[in-house]
Amino acid sequence: MSDATIPPDTKDWTWVLTRECPECHESVGQIEVAQMPAIIRDTVPRWRTALAAPDATVRPSATVWSPLEYGAHVRDVESVFLARLRLMLGEDGARFADWDQDAAAVQGGYAGLDPSEVADELEAGAEELAAAVEALTPEQEERRGVRSNGSHFTVRTLLQYFLHDTLHHLHDVKA
Repeated sequence: MSDATIPPDTKDWTWVLTRECPECHESVGQIEVAQMPAIIRDTVPRWRTALAAPDATVRPSATVWSPLEYGAHVRDVESVFLARLRLMLGEDGARFADWDQDAAAVQGGYAGLDPSEVADELEAGAEELAAAVEALTPEQEERRGVRSNGSHFTVRTLLQYFLHDTLHHLHDVKA
């Protein structure tokens, strides 16, 4: 199936920073930065299980990504958020370049990737992000950044937002 059959996600998910997500039941706004490296690392075995499943490449419906596609998305999200974190650490009030996740899925050919390679890359990205979070000082948690749509983040809320993304997609793939 073509990636083009997936409707674009145009929702602004920043509300997950202030209340529980009714779909995945995560309350990421309550998670402290010191807890995040362990949570990030704890997602890896769950992703590995999802990506090793015999149906990892199968979409549950024409308009829902397969576990492979979700895993490739999360792998790319790790990279985008690590770059945004580094930008915020280098420049308080940093502006983030736009990232079109739907275009990334098409351009990256998510549906045709090797699930085991995606699992390895996702694990490497998770470790790199977790290590960067471990290196943060309390003063750095309040550094700011602005997304291209005008949404404002601190380092803390950016990382909480990232956690919702990966945890929500684990819920999507039932892992």
